[in-house]
Amino acid sequence: MRDILLGKKPKDFDVTTDATPEQVKELFRNCRLIGRRFRLAHVVFGREIIEVATFRGHHPSQDEDKENDKDKDSKGQNLSKQSDHGQLLRDNVFGSIEEDAERRDFTVNAMYYNIADYSIHDFANGMQAVKNRQITMIGDPATRYREDPVRMLRAVRFSVKLGMKISPETAKPIYELAPLMANIPPARLFEEVLKLLLSGQGLETYKLLNEFGLFEQLFPQLTPLLKSQNSRELAFIEQVLMNTDNRINSDMKVTPAFIFAALLWYPLEERCQQHMVEGGLNHFDAFNLALSDVLHRQIQRIMIPKRFTITVREIWQLQQRLPKRYGRRAFQMLEHPKFRAAYDFLLIRGQIEGGELLELSQWWTDFQNLNPEQRQGMLKTLRDKEGGPPKRRSRYRGKKKAAQ
Repeated sequence: MRDILLGKKPKDFDVTTDATPEQVKELFRNCRLIGRRFRLAHVVFGREIIEVATFRGHHPSQDEDKENDKDKDSKGQNLSKQSDHGQLLRDNVFGSIEEDAERRDFTVNAMYYNIADYSIHDFANGMQAVKNRQITMIGDPATRYREDPVRMLRAVRFSVKLGMKISPETAKPIYELAPLMANIPPARLFEEVLKLLLSGQGLETYKLLNEFGLFEQLFPQLTPLLKSQNSRELAFIEQVLMNTDNRINSDMKVTPAFIFAALLWYPLEERCQQHMVEGGLNHFDAFNLALSDVLHRQIQRIMIPKRFTITVREIWQLQQRLPKRYGRRAFQMLEHPKFRAAYDFLLIRGQIEGGELLELSQWWTDFQNLNPEQRQGMLKTLRDKEGGPPKRRSRYRGKKKAAQ
């Protein structure tokens, strides 16, 4: 409803009802219940899944009686639960549509379209918020952020997506409460980061996240490297996000692995240098050790699925192999399934850092566009220019000398 009023095409529709998840399941055999923190019903129609939420009601505060019958299910288990920080750990107390509207996060999200009579029910002046193009929290913003810190990310996402400004009273607590993001499960943050950076407006979203101190909570290893406005790290991240936005808005495919590889590349380089200086390791060993370190630290904050971390590793490792082009290596590299992603990554690095990286990326650009015979000519020119690859020491000869 909100997107339609703003003249935008809705991506999907949220379905809500006064029926409990169990009642929905009784009505539809093709239904399964999911979630513990928020109980939802998924009704399956072929490949389509319709997510159905039950109207939420008010739950007892921490000072109220926790043994209230409304706060227990049929098995006597708590339906609602809060942490010491005020974060809602479980919220399955159901209520009326009016109560549900009060439980929504922002006023623009508290409008309901009734398909029975095609009417709009506006409980929190959402229509006025759309007219004013303003994101405003329902209730006390600080309390609502403590209940669910992800609401801070949602405020930023809706602001950029809808072209609306966050109201001053809604924005003010974010600067102080941003560290509460550390209380959010890493698996949940992965999905939120995808919504933020793979929306087609990733660059603008990143800038607003950075302004509120939220980006630091998501990528603590990268943020210290972005302090200078003229740094290569900042230029690289902004270029990657700009390119990603262009691809998404041109209906081209993108992979989350590429974004994560980019966001963690310079922390990887820094960690690699630390291992070489402090541990006396060679570059190869230091790089591989740093690779595991950086990914492990990031996964503590954002749980990147293994199918993506594997690709991240390959993109990074291929950056070490792309300069090695002698013999059949260049032809074998073209056959690698992740060559294109690694090449695109190198291309952006070359644009930002220039020098040898720019020459290397241009070499690979030219090499791809030639026929096999012309490629052989490029390799011969490279050998003549650089003197060819270093000669390997014969293992047999080395053993013979040792015997003597």
